[in-house]
Amino acid sequence: MGQQLNRITQHPDVMGGKACIRGMRVTVGMVVAQIAAGHSMEEVLHDFPYLEQDDIKQALCYAAWRADEREVVLVTA
Repeated sequence: MGQQLNRITQHPDVMGGKACIRGMRVTVGMVVAQIAAGHSMEEVLHDFPYLEQDDIKQALCYAAWRADEREVVLVTA
């Protein structure tokens, strides 16, 4: 991983230990789901005004890293 993920935190007592943004109760999954649903970065920042653009970028980097680190069995058509 080329980039340090200093905005992604995990604590057992915050959101069940899921990866969160800067210790807040906003999970990486929540942010990535918004982008996957077609929302722009600006829309996500509007919905979560306490986030910063770099938070979203790191959430996407973290998700990509995790997806690359595990084997996921996909259904084939």
